[in-house]
Order: sequence, then structure tokens, then C-alpha cells
Amino acid sequence: MELVIIPDDISMRTLGMKIGAALRGGETFELIGDVGAGKTTFVKGLAVGLEIDDDVQSPSFTINRRYKGRNGLMLNHYDFYRLNDAGIMGMEVAESLSDPSSVTVIEWGQSVNDVLPSDRIAITIHYLPDEGRRVEIQMPKSLGYLWSSRGVAQW
Repeated sequence: MELVIIPDDISMRTLGMKIGAALRGGETFELIGDVGAGKTTFVKGLAVGLEIDDDVQSPSFTINRRYKGRNGLMLNHYDFYRLNDAGIMGMEVAESLSDPSSVTVIEWGQSVNDVLPSDRIAITIHYLPDEGRRVEIQMPKSLGYLWSSRGVAQW
């Protein structure tokens, strides 16, 4: 596990951007944190790294938002905050996870935990009053290129 202290929103976006620039497709992120912790801010950074020009918004009310990125990559951003049972959306997540050109990001993923791959990147964000955020990143060794690429390791 890597531990990073992020002082502000700009730094949270920058962390996401650096990781996003190294994405190849097929990666899955599980974002864990309270409302307002910075999960969507991190995803906005991922989108910049994926060269997505669209305005990235939280999918809290729509459940899913899709964005086209560089080299045919798709960013699928899910938020299951309002759902106790994912229902048919669980099948959509499974489909996204099986697509090697998709980067899948899931917030509040308890309702789809049974379809999440074991080699996902789990990012837990804790808000620290007056200090920013403590970000814990659990990344499988097979995806270590995301940490070592683009200066992220020197964070």
C-alpha cells in the first residue's frame, strides 16, 4: 500500500492525471471515501491523463457516465451511492470490466463487489481538516506501471 498526503483539490487532480496518463485500458479503480472526500476530483484528473476533453461530472444521479479518451480508450465512471442493489447495472459493470479498452472507475462499489476483479486498484480517501486528504492506494503488482510511470512514485 502507498500512502500519499494530498494538500488540495489541484493536487488530487494532478495525482489522477499522472496515473491517467499511464493507463493502457482494462484497469479497474474502486474509490472509497465519504461524500466530498475527493473521489470525483480524482476522476477528473484521470480524465485529463486520458486526454478527455468533456466536463467530467459525478454520476451520483445518473449512476454511470462514459467518456471517450485517447487511442480508443473509454472511461466508465460509476457511482452506486444511491443503490443498495445494483440490479441490471451489475451486468453493465461486468461488461465494462471485460472490455480491454475500458478504464472502469467505481464509487460506492459495495453493491457490485461480487463482480469487481481482485486485481483492482483500491483508493481510499480520508479528508483531514486543515491538512487536505490522506490517500491510501492499494495496487496489485501487475499494475505497478501506473505507480512508477510519469513521476507518480516521486509524489
